Amino acid sequence: MTTATEIETVQPVALVESQVVEKKVVDSKWKLGPEWPAVLWLASLHLGALAAPFYFTWSGLIIGIVLAWITGCLGVCLGFHRLLTHSSFETSKFLTWTFALCGTLAGEGPPIMWVSAHRKHHRFSDHDHDPHSPRDGKWWSHMVWMLPRHGSQYWAQLYRTYTPDLLKDRFLRLLDRTFLWWHLGLGIILLGTGWLVGGLNTGISYVVWGMFVRLVYVLHITWAVNSATHIWGYRTHETSDNSRNLWWVGLLAWGEGWHNNHHAFPRVANHGHRWWELDISNWILTFLEKTGLIWNVVRRSKTTKAPVPA
Repeated sequence: MTTATEIETVQPVALVESQVVEKKVVDSKWKLGPEWPAVLWLASLHLGALAAPFYFTWSGLIIGIVLAWITGCLGVCLGFHRLLTHSSFETSKFLTWTFALCGTLAGEGPPIMWVSAHRKHHRFSDHDHDPHSPRDGKWWSHMVWMLPRHGSQYWAQLYRTYTPDLLKDRFLRLLDRTFLWWHLGLGIILLGTGWLVGGLNTGISYVVWGMFVRLVYVLHITWAVNSATHIWGYRTHETSDNSRNLWWVGLLAWGEGWHNNHHAFPRVANHGHRWWELDISNWILTFLEKTGLIWNVVRRSKTTKAPVPA
């Protein structure tokens, strides 16, 4: 079975083959026009969030905050990123699927798509073929990189090159095919729950704050890891890219903003290496490790053998 480490460091034959396709894409990003499903999806989320002042409830706000933590921290930071992309720890199949489902509900795409793009980012970080480098523009790195249409063959090649391990998992393939249905189901649950609790307006409040506002927050704060932490901040480690540690992204993105640390030691579970570099995601990993729900947490670099502070 191909591991995340192998995908990050080898695969020369597959990468050489894919670079031929990728260079054509880089040279003409908009040749096939926009990816309309992605454009409409992101536009609808931002438009829906504009209703927030008209449907504010304290319970709706609390639901939005809790769901942001579940989908952003547990789903994207722990599930998509530290588990599925980098294999920073191991856990049961059930918890793996739970993390993957939570990440799917963060609105950033299904897990196989997310992981393939992120592994490619690490392979070419801030160089040619990086999917979202600020070298191609700040807004490009933040969100525009998702909007050009590449075609099914591009994604099929990306999956084969970067996520052959995940393609073997039937549930992850299911999430890849049913991405929008999970969001629709959650929206119906929120609307129904709010309606039962306080009437139609409360139901709409739960949808607006628990879906639209929450998704816009999670999207932009995790996108800031791709954009802001490759532009501003300080560098603790010398890396071949422009990754940086940025305090406000570190705080708002549950520890993901200590990005230079992460690029220096991609598989290490804890991204904060100094006492002030608060890493909420790592606190959760430490708790899960102590309870026995996860194990084999990577706390040191296998390349340098250097210990990394927890």
